[in-house]
Amino acid sequence: MATKSILKNVNITDKSSARKFISALENAQNKTSKTVSYTRTVKEVKGDDINKFFGVNKCQDIQE
Repeated sequence: MATKSILKNVNITDKSSARKFISALENAQNKTSKTVSYTRTVKEVKGDDINKFFGVNKCQDIQE
């Protein structure tokens, strides 16, 4: 989940909206995340390895 959506301000102006918001929070509390199973081999790539993965040369990028 994006940080911006977690830090969002919520303005509740009436009792009906407050009840709906509380109900949504209680409903979300009872839900669990789904387990993800990968069907392919997964490898985490960071930093310069990303450029190597895509075949990008830093010097080549500067000249273009």
